[in-house]
Amino acid sequence: MSKLQHEAGGLIVPPPARTGQRGAFAQGPLPKRLMALTLLLMLPLFFFGGPDWSSGPLYRSAWNLGHILFFGLLTLWINPRRWLAGWPLWLSVTTMVLLVGIGLELLQDGLDRHADWHDVFRNLIGCWLVLAWHPSIGDRSPPRQVSILHTTRFATTALVLLELWSVAQVAYQQYQIVRQLPNLYDFSEPHPESFWSGSMSRDIARNGSAEPTLKIQLGTEQYSGVWLHQLASDWRDYQRLELVLFNPSTSPFTMTLRINDVRHDRGDNAYDDRFNTRLFLRPGLNEFTIDLREVRDAPATRQMDMSNLHRLGLFTVYLPAPEIVYLTRIRLARDLQP
Repeated sequence: MSKLQHEAGGLIVPPPARTGQRGAFAQGPLPKRLMALTLLLMLPLFFFGGPDWSSGPLYRSAWNLGHILFFGLLTLWINPRRWLAGWPLWLSVTTMVLLVGIGLELLQDGLDRHADWHDVFRNLIGCWLVLAWHPSIGDRSPPRQVSILHTTRFATTALVLLELWSVAQVAYQQYQIVRQLPNLYDFSEPHPESFWSGSMSRDIARNGSAEPTLKIQLGTEQYSGVWLHQLASDWRDYQRLELVLFNPSTSPFTMTLRINDVRHDRGDNAYDDRFNTRLFLRPGLNEFTIDLREVRDAPATRQMDMSNLHRLGLFTVYLPAPEIVYLTRIRLARDLQP
C-alpha cells in the first residue's frame, strides 16, 4: 500500500490536508509572478499619484479600498501559513501589517501627504480576509475549528462590506448633491456638518417660521464663518448665484463671500486668484444676486474653471462682537429666455 494512502474499513481514502498546504493556484509560478508584478505596480501609489486633499470625496473614498486589495494580495503572495497556524499565525500577521501600515502613514506624512490612520485598519482587513478565506483545514477538522473558521469568515466579510457601504454612501451623497441642483444645499438635511464646516447648526424656528435654515454663529476672531465643502462643482449651465441671509440683530455688519476652483486650492492660494465680494447685511432679510461672469473672471491671470469649483465660504473678519446670521437660500439660477 502506498504511503500516501491508508486503509479504513476496507476503503482506501486520502489523508486529511496538511497544515500549510497550498492550492494549485497559489503554487503555480505564473499566478505568483502576476501577484508579485501587481504588488510592485501598486506599491508606488502609496507615495505618488492618487487623490490629494482637494480631490472629490468619492474619488478619495474609492481609492482607499486599494489598501484592502494590496494587503490582501500581499498576504496571499507571502502565504504565511507555510510557517505558522492558529493564533500565532493571526497574531504575527496582524502585528507585522500593523507596523508596516503605521510606517507607511508616517512616511506619507513626511512626503506632504495626509496620514489617514483608518488606512491602517483597512490594511488589517485585507490580510484578515485572506487568512479567513484561504485556510488549510479540511473536512476532517474538529467542529470547534470549523466553527471558528466560519466566525472569522463572517467577521472579515462584514468588515469589507462596511467599507464598501461607506463608499456607497459617499456615492449616494454626491448623487444627491447633483440631483438637488439648482439648489446648492438642501436645508432639510438634518446633519449640516456633512456638507459645511464651521460653527453652524440646522434651525427650523427662525422668528416663528417653520422654514428650515442654516444658523451660522460668528465670533470675533480674524476669520469666522462657514465653508460649503460638499457642493456641485459644475456651474457652467447657470448665470447667477442667489443667496438670502437673515440678520436678527439690530446692527448691520459685513460678510465676505468667497468662491474658488480646484486649481486655486492646488496653487498658492493667492487672493487675486479667487472670487471675493462683500455682502452688507442690514437687519432683517437680505437678498443677494451674484453674476457668475464675475466669478469666472475674478482670477487676475486666468478664468476660473466653472466646471470644477471646489469651495464656497461665508465669513466675517474681526467682528467687534459675536453675531448670528441665518442662511435661508443658496442656489444657482439661469437667465430668463427672451
